[in-house]
Amino acid sequence: MILIAAEGPVRCRPGCGACCTAPSISSPIPGMPMGKPAGVRCVQLDEAQRCRLFGQTGRPAVCVQLKPAADMCGDNAAQAEAWLARLEHATAPLRPP
Repeated sequence: MILIAAEGPVRCRPGCGACCTAPSISSPIPGMPMGKPAGVRCVQLDEAQRCRLFGQTGRPAVCVQLKPAADMCGDNAAQAEAWLARLEHATAPLRPP
């Protein structure tokens, strides 16, 4: 698996960006003051699928707290996107009928 080294933490897969697209974010993001719905690409995701806010104080706390993990990231971006979409669906508030 690309993400896991023999020693050390799991690192983001270059060119993935699944965690910046699949989940909803309810807190404001620079350029997205109302947050973003699930499945919508964050405006802070650059052409190389990297967060423009990474390491900056304006990055939302929810983004800072989300860390790559082998089960979440899978073997490729499509698996990561699917896992995050399932998590989003499982944790979404119930909507009235």
